[in-house]
Amino acid sequence: MFFNSIEFFVFLPIVFALYWLIGGKNIKTQNLLIAAASYVFYGWWDWRFLSLILFSSLVDYSIGIALGKKDKPSTRKVLLWISICVNLGFLGFFKYYNFFVDSLINSFTFFGSELSINTLNIILPVGISFYTFQTLSYTIDVYNKKLEPTKDFVGFMAFVSFFPQLVAGPIERATNLLPQFSIERRFDYKNAVDGLRQVLWGLFKKIVIADNCAKYANIIFNNHTEYNGSTLLLGAFFFAFQIYGDFSGYSDIAIGISRLFGFELKRNFAFPYFSRDIAEFWRRWHISLST
Repeated sequence: MFFNSIEFFVFLPIVFALYWLIGGKNIKTQNLLIAAASYVFYGWWDWRFLSLILFSSLVDYSIGIALGKKDKPSTRKVLLWISICVNLGFLGFFKYYNFFVDSLINSFTFFGSELSINTLNIILPVGISFYTFQTLSYTIDVYNKKLEPTKDFVGFMAFVSFFPQLVAGPIERATNLLPQFSIERRFDYKNAVDGLRQVLWGLFKKIVIADNCAKYANIIFNNHTEYNGSTLLLGAFFFAFQIYGDFSGYSDIAIGISRLFGFELKRNFAFPYFSRDIAEFWRRWHISLST
């Protein structure tokens, strides 16, 4: 379910109405609705992926509770490494297994040897990088005693699977987002209007800028042998605005939708193409990842 799809334009008003009419001022009901809606949103692509995000949530929730009970440094370090290995293990397997197997086979072939290793028909789960880093941020912050472990599993599930930023970020540190699931949230008309404005701005970036630039970039690069250097440079220009409009547009939509539900997410892009150098560009591009 994409933000610019018909399904989402039906899904969002229903969740918004249920959240404020049924959830009201009850934090637990609101969190339950957010978690349920997020799982519906995520399962829309492939319901089998829900087991991964549920497992990741269970692992880090349990490790967080255990870290809260343990004071021995060696035990705490073991718990932290379990979380890191489980989360990055899943991420590495789904994203890079076939890449490394193919690279290994090609290396042996180059030196005149045949290596027989089967690749797998792996489907990359949508948003796995984002929720993996988000759950890891929780475990790391609890380990560093920057955050008290939560005992509200529903609230933690809602934090991990929060649908506005589940697929394309921003990646939120647990210290910023998780506490927002334990405080009272009331509907604020001004905040909602600001959120809608940001959603519309994000849709403009995605549909008008990114999608139109993509058409020209694809035409040029799919037939790159037929064009001269200046045309290829123009293709790179179109691609630069395509990727910016795509990524920052989705971030703006996520931030705007979150405001509709009473949450504040971090800014993810700060006019990166106006940077003076590469270092400043990195600080302005995908800010939530670099932080």
